[in-house]
Amino acid sequence: MSQPMPVDTPDVEQMPVGAPDVQHLITEDDEPVDNLFSAKQQRLLTESLYSSWSGPGEGRKFLADANVGVFYVPRNPAIVPDMFLSLDVEAPEDLLVKEHRSYFVWEYGKPPDVVIEIVSNKVGGEATEKKIKYARMRVGYYVIFDPDLQIGDEVLTIYRLDGLSYRRHDSAWLPGVNLGLKLWEGEYEEANDMWLRWTDENGGLILTGKELAAKERTEKEKERAEKETAQQRAEKLAAMLRELGHDPDQI
Repeated sequence: MSQPMPVDTPDVEQMPVGAPDVQHLITEDDEPVDNLFSAKQQRLLTESLYSSWSGPGEGRKFLADANVGVFYVPRNPAIVPDMFLSLDVEAPEDLLVKEHRSYFVWEYGKPPDVVIEIVSNKVGGEATEKKIKYARMRVGYYVIFDPDLQIGDEVLTIYRLDGLSYRRHDSAWLPGVNLGLKLWEGEYEEANDMWLRWTDENGGLILTGKELAAKERTEKEKERAEKETAQQRAEKLAAMLRELGHDPDQI
């Protein structure tokens, strides 16, 4: 792997105090989301966490979403990551009011812990402008998933915040987040491709809702088969005892 690539960033801006007026901010612009692959990949990364991940620790909440604006300071427009994960926060009950429609860092009290960008073309700025903005925002881990090698020679690149800039993180495990990442080839939403997936500390996949349901069905079928086998063995043993003149109920 290549050597860490430090990024020179401007001084970190001071987060505003209190609750600034956000009525003038553009929280959605009704533009198309993205291409079909990116849309599916975004759902895979978010849905699996809510389906089968217990969170970063006992009793700890998290918020994961895709294609939602993140505002660091109210005077700047949002940056819209393909997917983000923020630990120890939870979405408010009323998501329709203006103050809750985007991820306002001053409202949640912290930036996201992980941001993932899915590269679709060569002009998205994932390795340049966005990287600088996320470092300025103090996002702990920045992940670039480049399945078609549009902007580099690596499909997956993980950066970890070090001071005011990012450095390469050569492990697939994200300390402090309690999640890992891996490339996985398989079927998701009837599409066979290479996907970016979350993993647990042992490298096992964080399952989607469909995968979890299939696993539970398999486990129930296995349990039922084991019970049937045990019952058949017991019945066979009882029959043998009767043939020998013994009452199995008296043994």
